[in-house]
Amino acid sequence: MPDLPSPQDATEAALFSECWDAALSYADLCTAGSAAAAELAREAFEQGIRELREAESATVRGYGRRSTRLPRIPLLLTAVRSTAAAWEEAGQGHKLDPDLRLWLHSDRAARYTGPPLERPVALRGLRDLQPADAELLWLAEAEALPLPLVARRLGLDPATAAGELAQVGRLFRDRCHRNHLDSPMDAECRSYARLLDAVTRSPAADTPDDLSRHLATCHRCAEAAACLRLHGGGLPGALAGGVIGWGGLAYLERRRRAAEVRLGAGRPDRPDPDGGDPADGTAGARVARHGLLVAALLVSLLALAVSLMPFGDTADESAERPDADRQPVADPGPSLPSAPTASPDTPSPSAEPSAGHTPERTPDRANPDPEPQGTSSATAAPGTTARSEPAACHADYDLVNQWPDGFQATVTVTTRDPLDSWRVGFALPDGQRITRMWDASPDQDGSRVTATAADYNRSVAAGGRLSFGFLASRDGTNHPPSGFTLNGRTCATV
Repeated sequence: MPDLPSPQDATEAALFSECWDAALSYADLCTAGSAAAAELAREAFEQGIRELREAESATVRGYGRRSTRLPRIPLLLTAVRSTAAAWEEAGQGHKLDPDLRLWLHSDRAARYTGPPLERPVALRGLRDLQPADAELLWLAEAEALPLPLVARRLGLDPATAAGELAQVGRLFRDRCHRNHLDSPMDAECRSYARLLDAVTRSPAADTPDDLSRHLATCHRCAEAAACLRLHGGGLPGALAGGVIGWGGLAYLERRRRAAEVRLGAGRPDRPDPDGGDPADGTAGARVARHGLLVAALLVSLLALAVSLMPFGDTADESAERPDADRQPVADPGPSLPSAPTASPDTPSPSAEPSAGHTPERTPDRANPDPEPQGTSSATAAPGTTARSEPAACHADYDLVNQWPDGFQATVTVTTRDPLDSWRVGFALPDGQRITRMWDASPDQDGSRVTATAADYNRSVAAGGRLSFGFLASRDGTNHPPSGFTLNGRTCATV
């Protein structure tokens, strides 16, 4: 099993972190087990990085002239597909998904390695774009990343990124239309080519019945129609199907779920949580939270009113009972109660009544001299709390894949408070060692690991989620980590 290539500089290290997860995700679709997925991803990643370095060095030698190549992630995904084909030819097909093996022997698979003019128009159209334009289109459409995040990764102005993406989409459409016209086609397909172009330009245009019947029977014209029709949400599927081929739609779904988990409520284009959408449950959670705060305040005010009622004591009882016996009034602070607030007449567990002391007081004592309650009892005694404070965070650990000497996992943390930056700590119990991490920077000291936020996901809204993934080596057992902390505060595990 080949080792992953070492990054040559900081830029390539960031590239590895960004692209490895995508390659492993597609390799997992292509194989029949997690161990085979890791092996296929490593071998394809080494091949793809070598091709990428060769293409970039050829650009330098050509004095700025670029060689046509795919963006980074699609290049690695095609490397996974070509490596899987090499496994099939070398007699290692038993490691692959059975449906992929059938596809590799079909005419559709042959198109991706056949004559250039017969390859899918989406593949050719993406290659024809400038590298930065192709990266923008793929990251925003296929990887389902928020546009502000894509703009920061590519060094674009977030304010103008939407306009640039729309312009790139139109360029991609023009390239695909030209490539479709250049493709070898029969007379019937050529007769529909211009009509297809006209119909797909407008979202309001109706498709003529004869063209619909033709698209239902001609796979290549239907493929071109998906690339030419920018409206309707079909562009991601056209890109994935044309570039990746087998498993393209399943890969898209995986990447969308991964983007939701990794970015969660802290994603840059997410609306302010205080204006939460009822559909995602944040509004209901916020109403419940505010209701609890109001209830806590009412209970506290009731306790204060009861404590101020004029109860009398005899002089002897007043002398016997120390001030520490007075009951603390619940603090009406902003924290949420995790259990019902104790009644004001309930004795404090930290104070033991003295011998002969009667804990229950009656209002008809012989000495009617009242003593105002609540003046010195408004502050709880040291070492006691009126209510337990909820956890500042909740950590969720997900084991994605594992193989004999390693594994892949993700960590998702939900924070109660807004964050400007974050550090998540945890302990690996069985000597596991972090080898790679994405969406955070790792630091491991023995069993203790600290993951520090990346530049693009430092800020997390109150009630939002942060997430990162990692690869690690293991030797034998692989128990889940424990002792999760967020910025030094202990997290509950869910």
